[in-house]
Amino acid sequence: MRIREFGDDPEVAVVAGVHGDEPCGPDAVESLLADPPTFRRPVKFVVANEEALERGVRYLDEDLNRAFPGDADAESHERRLARRLLTELDGCTTLALHSTQSYARPFALVDTVDPATAGVCASLPVDAVVETDAYAGGRLIDYPRTVEVECGLQWSEAAAENAEELVRAFLSTTGVLSPEAGDAPDDDVPVFRLTGRVSKAAAAEYEVFVENFERVPSGVPFASADGEERVSEESFYPVLMSADGYENVFGYAGERLGRLTEFLSQDSRGASSTSVRSRSSMQ
Repeated sequence: MRIREFGDDPEVAVVAGVHGDEPCGPDAVESLLADPPTFRRPVKFVVANEEALERGVRYLDEDLNRAFPGDADAESHERRLARRLLTELDGCTTLALHSTQSYARPFALVDTVDPATAGVCASLPVDAVVETDAYAGGRLIDYPRTVEVECGLQWSEAAAENAEELVRAFLSTTGVLSPEAGDAPDDDVPVFRLTGRVSKAAAAEYEVFVENFERVPSGVPFASADGEERVSEESFYPVLMSADGYENVFGYAGERLGRLTEFLSQDSRGASSTSVRSRSSMQ
């Protein structure tokens, strides 16, 4: 695990490289720190699973983002690493960078949408916010004041570019960087909640017919396995759905909760950077 700290006792952190086959986050961190800007408050940058990143594989022993809280004495590399990473992030407002095979534009995931996480998400250039709740077992976003972002398509240059833009926006809203001209929270972003996994049977070929975050009516085919179509008895919103992103599921079904503005407290609306800084110092 590679860590670079600027200042003493940081309460803000950026995490990249949780998965070794998602280089967009480490690329964004390296680009930003090649010529570090002036940081107005302490911050740390963590490239988590260096060994997997060097090999270009998702993990060595098990998925790090399913291994939290981890165990310092575990045989698994990722389970030991999860414990170290949680120790490094203790007390921090954290942005974790990922990429996906399901959606080309950035979107955010949190355990629960509340005023604190909504304040961070409103500052980020994302298409949607997803509340994972019970479907986030063992993931970093189980922990307070943590936001994950899917930066774009895995291995793409666009994902790396999006990742750097997301990092700068996050550092701005947490007071680490000076706000840039034109920066303003976007509280009109749609919010979704995961409601179930969409399983897929073993097959040689899969297809997905629907777009993520766009409502699928009941009775409409949404995917197929070896030409056999899948149809849902209820309408749903696809989230993280793709033909080959996961081994046993197409992705997730979700429901739409509303707009981000509905989750921002009255005093944080339009002033997310202030609210995030004050919470960080109090908790």
